[in-house]
Amino acid sequence: MKKIIYLMIASSLVFMGCGGNEGKDNGANKVAQGGVKYGGVFKINETEDFRSLYPLNVTEVVAHRITNQVYQGLVKLNQEDLTVLPSLAEKWEINEDATSFTFHLRKGVKFHDNQCFPDGKGREFNAKDVKFALDKVCESFPENQMYWMFKDKVKGAAAYYQSTIDKKPLAGGVEGIKVIDDYTVQIDLDYSFAGFLKILSHSACWIYPKEAFDTYGIDMRINCVGTGPFRVKTIKESETVILEANPDYYGVDQYGNKLPYLDGIKFSFVKEKKAELLEFKKGNLDMVYRLPLEMIKDVVGELEDAKKGGNKPYIMQVVPAMSVVYLGMQTKLPPFDKVDVRKAFNYAVDKNAIVTYTLQGEGRPAVNGLVPPFKGYDYENVKGYEFNPEKAKEHLAKAGYPNGKGFPEIVLQINSGGGDRNVQIAEVVQKMLAENLGVKVTIEQLQFPQHLENLETGKALFWRSAWIADYPDPENFLNLLYGGHVPAEITTKSFINSVRYQNPVFDEKFNLALREVDEAKRYELFRQADQIAVDDAATLPIFYDENTRLIQVYVKNFPSNAMEYRDMTEVYFDKEQ
Repeated sequence: MKKIIYLMIASSLVFMGCGGNEGKDNGANKVAQGGVKYGGVFKINETEDFRSLYPLNVTEVVAHRITNQVYQGLVKLNQEDLTVLPSLAEKWEINEDATSFTFHLRKGVKFHDNQCFPDGKGREFNAKDVKFALDKVCESFPENQMYWMFKDKVKGAAAYYQSTIDKKPLAGGVEGIKVIDDYTVQIDLDYSFAGFLKILSHSACWIYPKEAFDTYGIDMRINCVGTGPFRVKTIKESETVILEANPDYYGVDQYGNKLPYLDGIKFSFVKEKKAELLEFKKGNLDMVYRLPLEMIKDVVGELEDAKKGGNKPYIMQVVPAMSVVYLGMQTKLPPFDKVDVRKAFNYAVDKNAIVTYTLQGEGRPAVNGLVPPFKGYDYENVKGYEFNPEKAKEHLAKAGYPNGKGFPEIVLQINSGGGDRNVQIAEVVQKMLAENLGVKVTIEQLQFPQHLENLETGKALFWRSAWIADYPDPENFLNLLYGGHVPAEITTKSFINSVRYQNPVFDEKFNLALREVDEAKRYELFRQADQIAVDDAATLPIFYDENTRLIQVYVKNFPSNAMEYRDMTEVYFDKEQ
């Protein structure tokens, strides 16, 4: 359930524009049909840098928040309830057993103007572009982290992927991705998969032109050419990213008003949350996402004080998140290759205490499985690990380390960013493992890109991780543990299954769930797979998160959701309210 709290604060509203909007008032300039207003630059800060803006290498949330405004796929998600909506496809048909999906594309859609095109003018999008971009998902090259999306699902994906490894790509690309005509595409699957539309909402399935890939190659990480409501104007890494409204965007609202309403979006990259909050209070930012605990207390305190005054409010939005924070353990390397070690660690960590005292009630203890509370998913019947120091000691002794004797000192790797929360949780876990198991843990904090590189390439043994749903389905979480994603060599990058967990019984349940058309039966199979992974202590879930953000009161059409999925297409400012 959503909680919306109105907070009053006396602060001068000082706005900073960008590019052609420098010095321009950040409020609305023109009233359109339905009372919406045009104009203004939405200003937001990120405390972490992005790694890549290329759709097949968007593996962290900062990049997604930027590129979701620039690129589009065949479908997208509703920002409020996360249902699937048309995007580049106006409509579609699905056959009876959900093995074939036919998409009818919008006509007259243009790619952003870019120097990759003749005379720098964006051309019209068509079905061949869909074929090109989706075939790329199934090609083997370092910048593609997304083959797992189509692997063992789309017909011919494996054959085409292998042909690119062999440097002899099949002439027709992926067999199951077919161009019917200029505005019709058909995608055939190897088996029934009712959740495939949700997968197509993922960033891996965004459409970009061949000209962009041919021109920029790996430099597409900072050269974006899409069809979305905003296009890239400026990128200064670690400093700012500026998006401007796409003048050729096809979209209109229910009243016929041309979209988007905003003039642009400006991302800054100030690393300190306190500085970020101060800028928000000055009016120099239009939203703040994720506040450290002490700041949330201060903000709530301001609410109480504000009841006595009449100042303009800002808004605090809090929703349960479709995300889980967990500790990863490298199951292919000692000491975590022993299931009893992993079970000992799970029993030794008091998740309720972490949520109650360290997080002061923010989030919910992850005493079930890897999948967070989810509509229609019976997560409560996944039995996880309750805090039990005696059982922890028993399992560690069974693994050959009585009272921690002989257990190697290990490093808990965490990423920078996220305020002090990551460090605080790591320190509590460090203390619990020492007190309950006699295990010595040191903490190492790395910049986010290096953190990801280490855990994906098997260089990290024990690390802090989190997964925010890419699309609203339990499969997206359990995919993290599917054995088919694990490469043969420990040094080969394993993005999606970084813990390299493999259990054929889990894989069987997971594959049965993928093929089940009935959603209730499908979710039950996923629950069973979740339980198998819990019994193997494949990960160490800590808590199911919640999304907290502050927005200025004049920000309209910007609802919060469980995925923190942001679509700025219809966001507008109403400063007169």
